[in-house]
Amino acid sequence: MNIDAWVWWLIGAVGLGIPLVLTAMPEFGMFAVGALAAAVTAALDGGAVAQVLVFVIVSVALTAVVRSIANHHRERPQHRTGVDALKGRTALVVERVDGTGGRIKLAGEIWSARSLDADSTFEPGQQVDVVEIDGATAVVM
Repeated sequence: MNIDAWVWWLIGAVGLGIPLVLTAMPEFGMFAVGALAAAVTAALDGGAVAQVLVFVIVSVALTAVVRSIANHHRERPQHRTGVDALKGRTALVVERVDGTGGRIKLAGEIWSARSLDADSTFEPGQQVDVVEIDGATAVVM
């Protein structure tokens, strides 16, 4: 029984596709596509060297491109939500703020606040920066 080379490459592509599904490692998918490209090369009567070269070149090229795209998406800044989005914002003092308490208008809402430095006080109408959120209290400076 003599099986053509392109059939072996298809068997290899399927064999590489199984771990892709089981492990969710995209590299197996890229190798599977490389094996499919080698199967096409074999079906077009490409020699063994050409088949292996096509497999390696396609697999490496896909790995490089997909990794580059994945790294680009990983490096994008994440959108801050909840209290993390309030840190670093500017607020308006509506009731005197000192080390023990006070009130500010932050993101359109009235918040309890206290100053970061216990000796600092902020009078109504002043702008303050939110350093952190401690429970339901904004710590400002």
